[in-house]
Amino acid sequence: MKLRKESKTNFVRIRCNKCKNEQNLYSTISTKVYCLVCNELLAEPTGGKSRIHAKALENLN
Repeated sequence: MKLRKESKTNFVRIRCNKCKNEQNLYSTISTKVYCLVCNELLAEPTGGKSRIHAKALENLN
């Protein structure tokens, strides 16, 4: 029997603090992520987990 190794990364639904637009993003991004509506910085890479500057609503597994 093989055991499946669970990933430590996932998708996160976030809400922009400025315009309240909701977007999904990966928890380990490699470039800065901006809001598609108002161009506000939502998240930036840190070399591991992302630094999220918006409200995280839920983890999408």
